[in-house]
Amino acid sequence: MPMQAREIEDLLRESFPNAQITVEGNDGVHMAAMVVDESFRGKNRVQQQRAVYAALKGKMDGSNGELHALALTTKAPD
Repeated sequence: MPMQAREIEDLLRESFPNAQITVEGNDGVHMAAMVVDESFRGKNRVQQQRAVYAALKGKMDGSNGELHALALTTKAPD
């Protein structure tokens, strides 16, 4: 079953409670998320995105994942 934006945001909020999180997309399959969190400071983009994927708890794993595609933007606050 496809994931909705609110479900994705809730999962991300568990790992990044103080982050600015925006999740967009209306088809439940191809989504976009922006996560701005202090924990990303000093980490490169790959490290930041790995942290976000870990927060999704396997929802993107393999062909049977609930989330097919997630365009992801991550950064530390300005």
